Formats: sequence, structure tokens, C-alpha cells
Amino acid sequence: MKIETSPSTQVLNTSQSEEFDLVILGGGTGSTIAAWTFAGDGERVAVVDRKYIGGSCPNIACLPSKNIIHSAKVASYFRQSKEFGITHNGFAIDMAGVREHKRKMVRGLNDMYMENYKNTGAEFILGTGRFLAPRTVEVTLADGTRRQLRGANVIVSTGTRAAMEAIPGLAEAQPLTHIEALELDEVPEHLLVIGGGYVGVELSQAMGRFGSKVTMIDRNRRLMSREDPDVCEALRSVLAEEGIDILLNARVKRVSGKSGDSVSVVIEQDGMEKVLKGSHILVATGRKPNTEGLGLERTGVELTERGYIKVNERLQTTAPGVWAIGEVAGSPQFTHISIDDFRVVHANLTGGNRATTGRQVPYCLFTDPELARIGLSETEAEVQGIPYRLF
Repeated sequence: MKIETSPSTQVLNTSQSEEFDLVILGGGTGSTIAAWTFAGDGERVAVVDRKYIGGSCPNIACLPSKNIIHSAKVASYFRQSKEFGITHNGFAIDMAGVREHKRKMVRGLNDMYMENYKNTGAEFILGTGRFLAPRTVEVTLADGTRRQLRGANVIVSTGTRAAMEAIPGLAEAQPLTHIEALELDEVPEHLLVIGGGYVGVELSQAMGRFGSKVTMIDRNRRLMSREDPDVCEALRSVLAEEGIDILLNARVKRVSGKSGDSVSVVIEQDGMEKVLKGSHILVATGRKPNTEGLGLERTGVELTERGYIKVNERLQTTAPGVWAIGEVAGSPQFTHISIDDFRVVHANLTGGNRATTGRQVPYCLFTDPELARIGLSETEAEVQGIPYRLF
């Protein structure tokens, strides 16, 4: 893909800028490894993130969710222990303890990340960043003071956030997203989950194992609808056997009440309306890119129709010297892909020539049992007329 660029006419007082070889907006995993690598090679590097050291993966997504999921698996072993000849006199779930176990892990990771910043010489800046002009970022710190950073190159890696559909009453119900679900200090009495993708499936199973009654609502005719039909059915069967109610081909029409207290959800399924009542509601209906408020219009960086940053196969944006990696660039939403995006940019900034085209994307869903795959699915192979063997 060829990307055309156009120069900016904005005038900026560059004497106020601190000069860096590389400025990174957004502190995700790919950004963090980029910072440590370029700084370790002697370049002056700054990473700006408004909240999280290391981005979402070690703080609010991959690793914390796996921590919670593992605690839920331990709870499931307790429930099944009699099958293995082990008896007990009952047990209780202390969600505050589960949460503290997760928080302890996060604190340890944050300390490790900051130690690596110190050792490599990269600078981590906790603040809100936005572009003032091409390759120039203004950072507003917590105390209100501001810094102006100018990079020979800039990488944008601001990630995505949970999408909130425009369903009447949903926003007012203050639903959980995955972030709040991982911070619960109580087991939800009855959790209503909107969305049957990987977040909804993983957290539904975990909360069910902690003792919640769980009802899943998905608009598609299958859970994890992009998977092969037999895989979708296997996942549905696993969750159903664990007592999770699953409503497919169901659309949410309106929501009332407040999550954490009492909520009602009106759905339409097969032409009929049903009312579901629960204590909490979790929204897991996809992701939206974090591009608003970044000042991209001042840089010549263009967005796609879906709001992601437009990049070519080398992860260059439409602005000279500005690159984008990870989810905000529309890359597959996995930490290991963010890291590979870094490899692509690193190669292209150090005299190499690397692209994202044709790469294989390993994938894992952390249910119990897990679902993992790489390459084409059976359905995709059939559509493309590719012969395959099935085991």
C-alpha cells in the first residue's frame, strides 16, 4: 500500500521543545520494548502514558485476567475435589483476597518495568499527551505543568477501549467492562454478560466458578462466532455444563437499574421479548480505538473508516516520521502482535525492511480447556478451496 504525505503549515516555537530521538505516545507492551531497545542502543527515548506503566497488558488486561482466571480454576478444583477422593468441609470465596492477589502481581510488574526503564535510560512520563504539530507532543502532567517533546520519530500506540453500544439505559446502568470486573471485591449474585466474544466467554466462566449465576447474551447464533461451528458448539457445551445460561441470537433492546445493585435487561430473541434481571451487568461487545483528543489532525495522520490509524505494511502513518503499532493501528488485538509490530518498526528505523503482510497470528482463548490456533480455520480453508486434513 502506498501512502501519500503532505507537509503541515502549522508554525511552532521549537525552542520550547525537548529533543528526543524517539517519542512514544502510549505505553503498551510494544511501546515499552521499543523504548528499552532503542534506549539501550544509546538513543534518547521518552514514553508518555496517562495512567498505566507498561500499558493495559500487565495492568488491566492479559496478565490480571489470567490471574483471576487461575484463581477461579483453583475454586473449581475445590468444588470437584470429591471426584478425586478429597473431601473438605466447604469453602468460601473472598473476592477481596482474589483481587489483592491480582494487585500484588500488578505492583510487582510495575516495579520491574520501572527498573528496566532506569537500567536502559528510557524516560517514562506519566501524563496526558497530544500532538501540537508534526512529531511534536505536549504532555500535561498530574500537577498541571506541561512539557513539549519533539522526536526525530514518533510512535503512536494508544490502544483500544471497551466499546459501549448506544442501547437505551446502558450507559446510565454504569455497567462493568473487563477493567471493573477485574476489580470486584464481591462475587456478583447474578452477572448478565452482553457479548459472546473472548472477553465475555473468559470472564463468564471465571465468575461462574467463583459462584455467580451467569447469563450470557449474544447477538450471534454461536458463541465466538468467528470460530468453526464445531469449536463454537464445544465452547457452548463446556459453559452450559458449568451452569451458565446462554442466550444466542438475542439483541438487547434496553437496560434499566444500576450495575452492582439491580439491573433489568430487555432482549428480543426469535421475535419474542424477554426480561432478564440480575445484580451486575458486564459489557463485552468489542473494542474502539483510542484516537480522540490526540491532536492527530495537526500532524497529517489519517484514520480509517473505523477510526483506527491508517498505516501501510511497514506501519508508517500518512505523516512523515510518525509510526503506529498495536491495536490503535488496527493490528490483531494480542500482546505478541504488538511486540511483532515493534519488530517491524525497529527494522525499518535501523536500515532493514520488514512488513506485517503474510505473518501468522497465534491465538489463544483462556477458557478451561483453552482454545488455541494458528493459521487458517477449517471454514477459511473451505472458502479458499484449500485441501486440509482434520484430526
